[in-house]
Amino acid sequence: MNQHDYVTLMAEYNAWMNRRMFEVCAGLSDEERKRDRGAFFGSIHGTLNHLMWADRAYLIRLGLLGADLEIGRPGDVLFDDFEAMRAERERFDDLLLGWARGLEEGALSGTYALRSAVYRRARRIPMVVLIVQMFNHQTHHRGQITTLLSQAGLDIGSTDIPWMPHVDALATEERPLTPAT
Repeated sequence: MNQHDYVTLMAEYNAWMNRRMFEVCAGLSDEERKRDRGAFFGSIHGTLNHLMWADRAYLIRLGLLGADLEIGRPGDVLFDDFEAMRAERERFDDLLLGWARGLEEGALSGTYALRSAVYRRARRIPMVVLIVQMFNHQTHHRGQITTLLSQAGLDIGSTDIPWMPHVDALATEERPLTPAT
């Protein structure tokens, strides 16, 4: 799989999972979403906010949001209102999808000068590492949210890439796996 196809698949997965996650989270009251559940960012809402903060930072780094915006700190509350956060989530996902689909061959072959607000360190890293980290970070925190939702009695359903609607439509035949000998 080339970089364009990988990045596009991950951006599509990101948007699909975020839509599903926000749909399930909308079934909770604001009080339940904001209830401290002992997670790293406290609540479901706090973890959603952290994802928004991080994705905002990545979108700034990719030049998809204004460079005049401050990245801030990981625990910053960007949204108190769930529906405002949901609307911005959809906008962020659309920006990332557009960027991924328009990615030109070799666009990730350079390096990126990263200054981490979290680790207070700077380093130059391969651009592809920045992108892999962005998608990995999103998946990591969505996993935390799906756990918190499960503990609240809500099921987000399958979170696996092969069951995304457009991948499912490409599926052909099912064959049982044969154990390696």
